[in-house]
Amino acid sequence: MYVGIDVGTSMVKAAAFDDTGRELAVEARPVDLTIRGGFVEQDMEEVYAAVVAVLSALTAAVPGPVELAGLTGQGDGVWLVDAEGRPVRAAASWMDGRAHELVDQWLSDGTFETVFRRTGSAMFPGCPGPLLAWLDRYEPTSLDAATTALYCKDMVFQRLTGVRATDVSDASMPFLDPRTRTYDNRVVELLGLTHRRGLLAPVSDPVATGRTRGAGLPSGTPIAGGPYDLPSCALGAGVTAPGDGLLIVGTCLASLVGTTDLDLTGEPAGLYISTDRAGYWLRAMPAMVGTAALDWVLSTTGVHHDEVDALLDATPPGANGVRVLPYFAPSGERAPFVEPRLRAELTGVCLESTRADLIRATCEGIGYAARHCLEAAGLTGSLAVCGGGTRSPAWMRLLADVLGRPLRVVEGEVGARGAVLAAAARYGVALDTAAWTRPTAVVQPDPARAAYYAKAYEDHLAHLTEARRRAHH
Repeated sequence: MYVGIDVGTSMVKAAAFDDTGRELAVEARPVDLTIRGGFVEQDMEEVYAAVVAVLSALTAAVPGPVELAGLTGQGDGVWLVDAEGRPVRAAASWMDGRAHELVDQWLSDGTFETVFRRTGSAMFPGCPGPLLAWLDRYEPTSLDAATTALYCKDMVFQRLTGVRATDVSDASMPFLDPRTRTYDNRVVELLGLTHRRGLLAPVSDPVATGRTRGAGLPSGTPIAGGPYDLPSCALGAGVTAPGDGLLIVGTCLASLVGTTDLDLTGEPAGLYISTDRAGYWLRAMPAMVGTAALDWVLSTTGVHHDEVDALLDATPPGANGVRVLPYFAPSGERAPFVEPRLRAELTGVCLESTRADLIRATCEGIGYAARHCLEAAGLTGSLAVCGGGTRSPAWMRLLADVLGRPLRVVEGEVGARGAVLAAAARYGVALDTAAWTRPTAVVQPDPARAAYYAKAYEDHLAHLTEARRRAHH
């Protein structure tokens, strides 16, 4: 069997596949986020223990040898470890907002734009550049104690194999030159981190390989470390051609479009993710909040997830006048624009508004944000959709209408599937990628509703423009 590991923000999963791509079993464990005062952190030991637990459970449940394993996980953030890969402090999550003042400063003094013109990376508070600069300023002893500032999957990979490395996909934000595929030392200098340059992990190009040391998987199992979850999902969904796109409706709402055109002249936003194919990038617009926005509304209104479909069907397009700007992250928004101070807005509510109106308006708002990101990323071809949101058929129908295009829905553990495909390519194992990435359904938009939403989307953009203006006051 083939094993894919996906170390997510709130859930760690491991999936077993046969050689045709059929999912044999999945094991999952939740992991906590600590959120306080704009700080969002995770306990690395808890995360690693969850990885070992799901792997142990999976290999116990599915008999047979493990041919190879692929590892992926959440990107960005800062995971400081010592020489053995052990944590020196809690991991700062990609959702962390503590460095927003640094990003504000770099936006105003031109550093932000300069970094984008060099790397194709639009920094946001939870990416490694601002976080490392913040730690260097306010918590230098943590950096002094660390050997490496890793990304999530790299921490797990080092603990499993002893190999200290990252890959071009994770390194894409914000230090990697996408043309040379090496670190841009001028960017390191611009962020005031030259004296911390040694903390950056060696870039393995293509993704690093190693042998497991016996935790969770049989000792000696071949494993590949990467790419991180966004490009791994693109592989798992079969998005490999220029112009084709992927929308990940997960904790993060991520839009990715394949491209061979590296254009660093446009508005600084999102990033270009380097891949194992030189000359091919994923133009990524990863908005900060996807299903997390809906989860907050469900929790606040006391609605359970299994009620969402019926409530969506009970309310007409437009949610009876209720509108939601879905910018719920403590660190604001990062794509297709960067506004660290932007916050969510709920308008059009009255005493006659229902829970269904609130939920539909939230899903519509997320859909508008997705359309904005996909347009900015340059979508011209087919669109695949994956992530936890695909479990709601009503939401998928709503998304197809809001986006005005068919959706190739790819269910299951798409990130883990992509990690296996990346590992297979690295080890020279021939797998039928068409079979591995076949969609489970294709959802067509309703023409009348799509026309309605095309106009409503323009209204959303006007509302957003005004909200961005207010965020600066």
